[in-house]
Amino acid sequence: MSGPIRKTSPTTAAAETRRVFRRRSRLGERLIETFVFANGFIAIVVLLGVLFLLLREGLPALAYTPPWEFFFGTKWYPVSEPPTFGIMPFFVATLWVTAISTLIAIPLGVGCAAYLAEVAPTHVRESIKPIIEILAGFPSVVLGFIGLALLSPYVQSLFNLNTGLCGLTAGIMLSLMSLPVIVSVSEDALNAVPQSFREASYALGATRWETIIHVCIPGAISGIAAAIMLGVGRAIGETMTVLMVAGGALAVPASPTDPMMPMTAAIASGIGNAVRGGPQYQALFAIGIILFVMTLFVNLIADRVLERQKRKFART
Repeated sequence: MSGPIRKTSPTTAAAETRRVFRRRSRLGERLIETFVFANGFIAIVVLLGVLFLLLREGLPALAYTPPWEFFFGTKWYPVSEPPTFGIMPFFVATLWVTAISTLIAIPLGVGCAAYLAEVAPTHVRESIKPIIEILAGFPSVVLGFIGLALLSPYVQSLFNLNTGLCGLTAGIMLSLMSLPVIVSVSEDALNAVPQSFREASYALGATRWETIIHVCIPGAISGIAAAIMLGVGRAIGETMTVLMVAGGALAVPASPTDPMMPMTAAIASGIGNAVRGGPQYQALFAIGIILFVMTLFVNLIADRVLERQKRKFART
């Protein structure tokens, strides 16, 4: 005869189910943690690999030109004997076009994001958002053609210049490329501000615009700072547009209406004529190191701004 049949109580079955669920949850958490860690580790390895490649190929350029002359020299003669490499014209040009694009893109981008997130009706928001997304996906060479054909003649006639291919034209076009990134990220940050913040502001008698300026934008400052950082990084690293509309002059630009050649354009225009492993090839990699340091500097500034803002909110 078979033994007695054991009956499992509902309490025991429920406890066993909870244990199985907790075990599966811990396994899922470990998998997610491993995946996140692996992605972060790969990103760090790739970043260090890029830095190592830049240093290996770029630092030997200082053997041909002393560091002081390389950073502050105004002559770029890669085929002379001995070759002379001075990146000051490229560096100043990069600062000019980045400053112009930033000054244009930040107020327009943050203002547009505030309008879309806080003021615009739903149908207006749904109509403008796709246009912004399409602008973000525009190829840089297409924007370069637009600047070359439409904006350049207008800048030339407006300022009575010999040519409209100058830093101002390049900066305006770069601002158009940075604008969609700033608008999209800033709008998401503004939408993430709790609605209770707005209601508390209205309860204290603030108007809509006072609430936007003093509550919503400060509450979303971390996301807005990230958007600005992305926009500035896009402006610093853009190549094709500035190569087409900046003018390509090798002199140090004294004003935004002068033709100029930013560092990215110098790399793009010179790498095709450089002998692999030669002096010019190494000098162009050295310019890449400068671009890397500039991007890192922008990230550090953004991080300091975020930390200061966090301390400010912690005190309040």
